[in-house]
Amino acid sequence: MQTILGANGVIGTELARALPSFTDHIRLVSRQPQPVNESDELFSADLTDPAQTAAAVAGSEVAYLSVGLPYKLRVWQEQWPHVMKKVLDACEKHGTKLVFFDNVYLYGKVDGWMTEESPVNPCSKKGHVRAQIAAMLMEAVEKGKVQALIARSADFYGITPMSFLTAMVFEKYVAGKSAQWMVNDAFLHSFTYPPDAGKATALPGNRPEAYGQVWHLPTDPEVLTGAEFLELAAAAFGAQYKYQILPKWMLRMLGLFIGVVKEGVEMLYQNEADYLFDSSKFERHFDFQPTSHEAGLAAIAAHYQRER
Repeated sequence: MQTILGANGVIGTELARALPSFTDHIRLVSRQPQPVNESDELFSADLTDPAQTAAAVAGSEVAYLSVGLPYKLRVWQEQWPHVMKKVLDACEKHGTKLVFFDNVYLYGKVDGWMTEESPVNPCSKKGHVRAQIAAMLMEAVEKGKVQALIARSADFYGITPMSFLTAMVFEKYVAGKSAQWMVNDAFLHSFTYPPDAGKATALPGNRPEAYGQVWHLPTDPEVLTGAEFLELAAAAFGAQYKYQILPKWMLRMLGLFIGVVKEGVEMLYQNEADYLFDSSKFERHFDFQPTSHEAGLAAIAAHYQRER
């Protein structure tokens, strides 16, 4: 059996779609899990509770931690270390391997390409939280308590509310409006396609040699500027190529009234320079070809067309 802790988010869902290639028993764990495959086992649990977490992991060969806590600094600071500790304790107790789905916040500002060897140098409070929990996992690995790995992704683009592109680009173009971009459209910015991320999280989880390492999940190496990405998106959606830039001062002002914008202001450094994510290690080892931006955007546009 393989278990997804934090199922039904965008990555949990894509991972559930990928796992039948590796197992015929998938357990989906969240407060209110919903089936993805017909045979999925649904398990309701609060992962901040040690007993419920241990019960959720029991009997699992591999557990995938893809929890999406509310995007609030206070919640992250209070809950993420507790969730990681309880999951590590449960995996140690039951002899379960752990795959942690992570982001790049712990790297902070990087001059050049982010790789698995990039130093941990967070420049945001949320980045410090991510550095703390990644260190907890690797320490448990080094002490021989668990077998675990980190699967790390760049920003998403896809059918997901977790991406700023959904509200600021895709939904705008569907509605015939101008898209929006944050801070500067001239910088290069890597984006990971969620279906790739789901498949690629399952792959190392089922390869013994992948454990004890960090893996950057497959991401199109042909990185685009904001302006180039918006032009491709407009073409895919059959929309007029038009957009406006939201400067940092405006986002700070909006943050006074909109909580999620306020929470994102400290991360705007990611839009003030090139954001380059190197996944070549994964692609070579697993012979995996990332989905191109053109193909990904075409699939996203087709989804919106079907929903209309």
